[in-house]
Amino acid sequence: MPDMHSRSVQDYLKALYKLQHNDTPVSTSELAARLHVAPASATAMIKKLADAGLVEHVPYQGSRLTESGRREAVNMVRRHRIIEQFLQEVLHYRWDEVDEEAEVLEHAVSDKMVDRMWEVLGRPSHDPHGSPIPDADGHVPHQPGTPLSEWPDNTPATIVRLVERSPEELRYFAQQGIRPGEAVQIVQRAPFDGPITIRTASGETSLSPELAQAIHVQ
Repeated sequence: MPDMHSRSVQDYLKALYKLQHNDTPVSTSELAARLHVAPASATAMIKKLADAGLVEHVPYQGSRLTESGRREAVNMVRRHRIIEQFLQEVLHYRWDEVDEEAEVLEHAVSDKMVDRMWEVLGRPSHDPHGSPIPDADGHVPHQPGTPLSEWPDNTPATIVRLVERSPEELRYFAQQGIRPGEAVQIVQRAPFDGPITIRTASGETSLSPELAQAIHVQ
């Protein structure tokens, strides 16, 4: 049985949780790409997790978390997002720095310390990027929002979440006034999946459809 406290096990469970949508199995190649490992390494780990009852492997489709696997994954997501919020709010890290630092700390600090961070922060419901923080019982708050790429043109919206972007992309978002709580509006779409021009309080800028998909609004 794999060591539940090992970083690799925790990373695999968290990656499966984030990639799995509506209980749809995640392919081994998709998982390997997410974790930057060889497909053979991902296959070997999936077998270990399946033997431990944490993952269900669906032949020719991929893998999905069992209920116990989901509980472990949600706990890791909770730890990560609380640490991110603590780093920004208390230690004044920039929001493009917190993810990388939290990836290290989430495996090192105790549940007691994470819960203490959460209490000190005032029990926040979301991290610096607008992602929901699961509670201690594993309940994930409802996250409203629609990808900006699917939002009607010339219709005002409020940004509620930025979905897992790189530090470089987050810095660009910050420069353009693209943050949770800020107003945004699509003013033009180029044809053939071209750039989308948006307006924020900082002015107008163009985004790729992929980046617009990562900005959730309501």
